Amino acid sequence: MSETVRLHRRLAGALSTALLVVVVALALPTSAGERTASLRETNEQSKAAAGIPHTDPPGTPAHTHDPRFKNALARSGETGALTRDPTTARQARRSAAYVARQRRLPDPRLTTVPARPTRTAVPQTRYAMAGGCYTLTAPSGSVLALAGDTVRPARDAGRAVRVRFQATQLGRYLLYVEGRRFVAGRAAGQGLGLDERPSRSTVWTVTRREGRFVLRTAGGRSLALRDGRLVLAGAPTRFALRQRGPCVRYPEAQVDVVGAPHAGVSSFQEVRGFVDAHTHGMAFEFLGGSVHCGRPWHPFGVEYALVDCPDHTLTGGQGAVLESFLSGELGHDPVGWPTFRDWPAPNSLTHEGTYYRWMERAWRGGERLFVNLLVENNKLCEIYPLKRNSCDDMDSIRLQAKDMYRFQNYVDAQFGGPGKGFYRIVRNPFEARRVINQGKLAVVMGIETSVPFGCTFKALPGGDVPECTRADITRQIGQMHRIGVRQMELVNKFDNALGGVAGDEGTTGVAVNAANFLQTGSFWDMRTCTPATTENSDRTQFAAPNAVPGQDAIFGAIGTLFGGLLPAVPLYPPPNHCNARGLTSLGEHTVRELARRDMLFDPDHLSVKARRSAMDVVERLDYPGVLSSHSWSTPDTYPRIYRSGGFVTPYAGDSTGFVDKWRRHVGWADPRYYWGIGFGADINGLGAQGDPRGADVRNKVTYPFRGINGVTIKRQRAGQRVYDINKDGVAQYGLYPDWIQDLTKVAGARQRGAGRAIFADMTRGPEAYLQMWERAEGIAPDSCRNPGLRRTVAQVRRLVRPGLTTEQVMRRVGQPFQRLGTTYGVCARTQSRDRVMVTIAFTRGGRVTAVRT
Repeated sequence: MSETVRLHRRLAGALSTALLVVVVALALPTSAGERTASLRETNEQSKAAAGIPHTDPPGTPAHTHDPRFKNALARSGETGALTRDPTTARQARRSAAYVARQRRLPDPRLTTVPARPTRTAVPQTRYAMAGGCYTLTAPSGSVLALAGDTVRPARDAGRAVRVRFQATQLGRYLLYVEGRRFVAGRAAGQGLGLDERPSRSTVWTVTRREGRFVLRTAGGRSLALRDGRLVLAGAPTRFALRQRGPCVRYPEAQVDVVGAPHAGVSSFQEVRGFVDAHTHGMAFEFLGGSVHCGRPWHPFGVEYALVDCPDHTLTGGQGAVLESFLSGELGHDPVGWPTFRDWPAPNSLTHEGTYYRWMERAWRGGERLFVNLLVENNKLCEIYPLKRNSCDDMDSIRLQAKDMYRFQNYVDAQFGGPGKGFYRIVRNPFEARRVINQGKLAVVMGIETSVPFGCTFKALPGGDVPECTRADITRQIGQMHRIGVRQMELVNKFDNALGGVAGDEGTTGVAVNAANFLQTGSFWDMRTCTPATTENSDRTQFAAPNAVPGQDAIFGAIGTLFGGLLPAVPLYPPPNHCNARGLTSLGEHTVRELARRDMLFDPDHLSVKARRSAMDVVERLDYPGVLSSHSWSTPDTYPRIYRSGGFVTPYAGDSTGFVDKWRRHVGWADPRYYWGIGFGADINGLGAQGDPRGADVRNKVTYPFRGINGVTIKRQRAGQRVYDINKDGVAQYGLYPDWIQDLTKVAGARQRGAGRAIFADMTRGPEAYLQMWERAEGIAPDSCRNPGLRRTVAQVRRLVRPGLTTEQVMRRVGQPFQRLGTTYGVCARTQSRDRVMVTIAFTRGGRVTAVRT
């Protein structure tokens, strides 16, 4: 079937469901134009096949169509003749030389920790039996045994049934036995039965009493042995559990990483790993809770977590208008587990990508810092016809925050108890460092939403009327801080009372701009930038005259579909475009309130004008807690972020495009601060993931490969599906270790040694994030990279006294230049020497024992 025919069939289907197509168009912005670019590329391919030359809308700036820059096009502005780096070539070379020197510094010594707690023959807590196989014995010596379709006591210990305790949450279990059946509590007097599927009646709450265990049903009745029969009663029998295997395996996705997770040799040393500063792990709740298919976890496991949406399933995957429009496919196989034929996939944007076992694989493969952004778009939620949750941005934010803690508890349940799991929500950089050095994943809670704190506005003839006040903002930032939020953007898709938005380009921009009007009563105030050719611009809109080329059928068709549903957007003057709406006084107040609470400010999605003003505020405050998390800023801002002591994680996307962005960011590095880089996956936020480069490329990823500290990473398996980064791209989150390996292949093929260099920079990313966060908490930069901050050796000795904690030391003498094992290294001076390395020694617990020169 030709691409043109496919496009026509997609449009015909879309015409019959115009409302859903509008929802699709409104959903597209979260991918920052990624899907719009893909649709246009598809149309261009069909034109090329028909011999029709490529055309651009009149006024489009000169640019390249090199597919290697797909990610730059979608996120950060194109690289071409008219784009100029704000730094000079000499500055870029100096920065690159600095980064190269940083890579040669000593790495911290790493050790390993068990991926899961060691299992004992007899569980020591009510949580420790999770995932294990046990027999149950009553005080009388009778064991639980199978008898047909029920469970009965038996005197012969050899008949004891081996029960897998499959955790549904902390202290609650499915009792899974041979025949793939579940032990179920029946009605009073009927004892136990065996069910084919899990349900409320198959969930047992387990408590521990004097070394034995009590099992209760959801109804509160206890399992008891009475007169040789198993019954459900008020008074429980205390059963002894003893490990005995093997037993039937519960359905679950595999991790396929061999080797223990890496950890630090002390809790306060420099960390290593990877950092993702932008993902939406709880997006199954946003947009009313019915747009996203699947969820990161389910009490009953993978078969219930990774299921398609009801509107997809009922039509056999043929009625999924939203998914079809986004992916470019007419339909898809709605079956998830165990086949996963069509989803998850890089371009399958409505399906779950962060299932907990995929998160576990990313952690086992080296990820150590993860920012989960709570996300919402109230207008899109209101338009979409299916919903189960509130569309209010802040209601959704609070719901997703609760989900993060529920998810943490679920992971803990799988790993044997509170605090045992790899997913640890952290609230400050000191806690995060401890978590990472324990070998776990430090999780930061953040916000990316269109109307934070209810701060929209209505454009009236007399001027804009904001729907929030400074007091509202202060109060709600305090509330968000208390629930754990530590990172935040001010805008997402619409102008709001805090500032102007960068907008979206092309056909996506048409729909989102119209929705912006419905939200605020005004369209984006896009004007020609000064100079017009600057790359530091907002997203390009259609410009008069004849802004929508007639031969681009997809553009015209979408315009027709929007016709009676959304207001017609204005035609703008020639590009490049800059939103005239900047940072408001309420926006400046928000930045100041974030800084006052040591929360991290992300200027992504702001208009160029608003972002410049926001960075002016940051610089006036001398506040280092600023980062761009997914390439929704512009090249004029990145050097300012680095100069402020901030941090940047470019949008991940395809490995080829990311390598280009990495090279450019190396040229912006500030030698006053520790260097490292991370990525912003934007998965589950309707942002496309990296496509495969192909299994036939010469520099493909070969399996198995070695990860951080020598772990072996194999192809990942989920049911019948085997994932290969070369063929599947980043189909789901567990493939990010594979994607990072692909970065080394792409970089290494372009320049000798670049593969090792990008890997080193990526592994230094979490440390760079933590050091930025420490500076936001008021810790001064290190005195080796900043000679003006050096104290005399005598002053350091006076300030650093025995018994001080690592945090107390940093608050007195600033960040250490080196954090190796149980020592810090800081720079000081004497009358004769400008630089003297002072070593501060600590106990294993992090208390000062000595100061040496």
